[in-house]
Amino acid sequence: MITTETLDLLEWQRLCQNLSTFAATKLGVLAARQLRIPDTQTESEQLLAQTKEIYNLEQELDSGWTFKGIKDVGASLARSGIGGILSAQELLDLATTLAGMRYLRRLIDDQSEKLVTLAELVADVRTYPEIEQEIHHCIDDRAEITDRANPKLADIRSEIKNLRERIYKMLQGIMQRNSTAIQEAVITQRGDRFVLPVKPAQKETIKGIVHDVSSTGSTYYIEPNAIVPLGNQLRQKERQEKREEEIILKGLSEKVAQVQEDLEKVLAVATMLDLATAKARYGLWLEANPPKFIDAAEGETTTLRRLRHPLLVWQQRHEEGTEVVPIDVLVKPETKVVAITGPNTGGKTVTLKTMGLAALMAKAGMFVPAKEPVELPWFDVVLADIGDEQSLQQSLSTFSGHIRRISRIIAALNHNDGNSLILLDEVGAGTDPAEGSALAIALLKHLADHGRLTIATTHYGELKALKYQDARFENASVEFDDSTLQPTYRLLWGIPGRSNALTIAQRLGLNTDIIKEAQSLVGKGSSQDVNQVIVALEEQRREQEEKAKAAGKLLEQTERFYSEVSAKAASLQEREQALRVYQEQAVQDAIAQAKQEVAKVIRRLQQGEQTMQKTQQATEALNDLTAKELAKTQTSKSTKPSYKPQVGEKIRIPRLNQTGEVLSVDAAEEQLTVRFGIMKMSVGLAEIESLDGQKAELKSKVKNSQKPLAQNPPKKPAVMVQTSQNTLDIRGQRVDNAEIEINNAIAKAIESGVLWIIHGKGTGRLRQGVHEFLKRHSQVDKFELAPQKEGGAGVTVVHLK
Repeated sequence: MITTETLDLLEWQRLCQNLSTFAATKLGVLAARQLRIPDTQTESEQLLAQTKEIYNLEQELDSGWTFKGIKDVGASLARSGIGGILSAQELLDLATTLAGMRYLRRLIDDQSEKLVTLAELVADVRTYPEIEQEIHHCIDDRAEITDRANPKLADIRSEIKNLRERIYKMLQGIMQRNSTAIQEAVITQRGDRFVLPVKPAQKETIKGIVHDVSSTGSTYYIEPNAIVPLGNQLRQKERQEKREEEIILKGLSEKVAQVQEDLEKVLAVATMLDLATAKARYGLWLEANPPKFIDAAEGETTTLRRLRHPLLVWQQRHEEGTEVVPIDVLVKPETKVVAITGPNTGGKTVTLKTMGLAALMAKAGMFVPAKEPVELPWFDVVLADIGDEQSLQQSLSTFSGHIRRISRIIAALNHNDGNSLILLDEVGAGTDPAEGSALAIALLKHLADHGRLTIATTHYGELKALKYQDARFENASVEFDDSTLQPTYRLLWGIPGRSNALTIAQRLGLNTDIIKEAQSLVGKGSSQDVNQVIVALEEQRREQEEKAKAAGKLLEQTERFYSEVSAKAASLQEREQALRVYQEQAVQDAIAQAKQEVAKVIRRLQQGEQTMQKTQQATEALNDLTAKELAKTQTSKSTKPSYKPQVGEKIRIPRLNQTGEVLSVDAAEEQLTVRFGIMKMSVGLAEIESLDGQKAELKSKVKNSQKPLAQNPPKKPAVMVQTSQNTLDIRGQRVDNAEIEINNAIAKAIESGVLWIIHGKGTGRLRQGVHEFLKRHSQVDKFELAPQKEGGAGVTVVHLK
């Protein structure tokens, strides 16, 4: 099929292989390697939304988005569905998968308003915590069935332990009594029977069953008759243990089988999340951007600036390849065919492959390695004829191979509505130039009628003229540097290219006389004049690009200056607002003080007899108070707000008649370090003023004019008091479950500044897992084991930021 053939020509499988390296699970790796390309634009947009949301989520969470514990349990679920009994390891993998998926869903649910597409994806997922808990109740972290799984199993194991101890005790007694007959003082096993290594000459000394003989014949492994009955009992008990274990595993497997469909959905959603995560991480690594699908009917232009070939980027970074030269693709909505011309080895074929992969990556919900904005149509199908399909077995020449493939492309166009991207390399090549050129023109006109966009490379000069005959055609060329005689691999739009065949032949060392003869023959035709015109256009384009770069730099400087001015204006507004608040507070304080003074006068007037003299005194007191408050108000209105120079601010030094920049401010000494021109000097606060004439207020004036504000006492260090609110007991839990509880406990203990975690001593695995989690936690300042009297190695004290 031509679509499959196109994927091979564009090396899509290599790109999928690169993508798979960013997947976190085996399921994600398989899904990435077999990446399916959607059939509808709606599905592509949904996949793209998933990639964008996970990309943004990972930027916020740093290392919080993880697929830890998720395993490929698809085969296990299928076997449980047909009545199979799952092993302890398979059930344990299922439990960790459910826990891992529940963790991911919780992260998504916490930000469901932002992660709309992901929230919809996990909305119907059921993770069955009851099944997970029952599995962990019956199976430990080593995938062994626990004694607590079944009381009968615990009793059988206790009996097995007693029988083993009795057998060991009896064998040790036999070895002590017959030490000369024993080859080596060890108790070993052959099969499931306990035996002693006996010397051949002494084998009659220890009566029993010979289970094995060493390869040299120097040791007999004998089970003494005295322990044979105990060995038989032990074997029976071990069989009973196996039967009980199978009963437990069967019960768990049946519960898994009852919800098989839901668990398969959990696995499918986990795979989709991992695949979307791989796409997001691959996009970040490529420095790619999310594409936007455009509609040409609305006059939108295909825009892919600084587009890079993703496989070449991989080759550059991982295989020490050459630096990738980006290209610009700008296709107007009315353009149906782009003819790319230029020299061989100039990058024409790479341009085709880059465009094809960009279209496929966008369809598959991946970011495109180009500068924003990334805008291109959604193509129903991408079809390509790239390379040489010459075949001796099928008697196909180069020309025949191209025609066969183009025929399949045209047939495929008849099965869609014309929304196709067609990529043709060296169209019409491999035959007589006149006939090949005519065939190429006819083919491109047909594709202009039936395809959305066709990009073709060619050396035929006749195809360059189609742009001036049909508005649906556009020219592009790969640039060639005449000074270095090397291609630059840049794509130039609107200008047809020169083949530069003679220049390349000269660079490759062809005889000079032959080159001169060829140049004289070329000069006799009109093509030489055309090439001269093209050279002039290329030179004009270079000049325009240099001017555009200069204009871009000027615009960048202007934007930077505007940002600086805006920041300073905002700072002034903040200072003005703060001053206004301060003045309002001062007025409120003055009013409150005045009310207190008036109240005192009224109380004095009310005490004793109300004589005319006391009334006169009260009136005078009120008049004095009014005058005092009016004086305060008038003073505050006439006083300018205090001015405090800031680092980086421009100030003026009147005595020197100079304007300088503040480098540092020593508030205690009222000194500033100022730079003007190439000189730096220290000046006093009284010697400077702002550009608008404000004088800095000195400390001495401030002390006389206003009361010192009460300072907040320094914060005392938090007292470490252990309470139930800052203590967490996780003994007996698994590390995965404990991490969730620790995270919640840290959030509750932020105010106290310290958290006690009781994990017990045991094997130390839980403590080690807790410490690894604390190292990564952003709110943990440090942690240490508690003093011996407070639990020692069984308790960790966490100090929070």
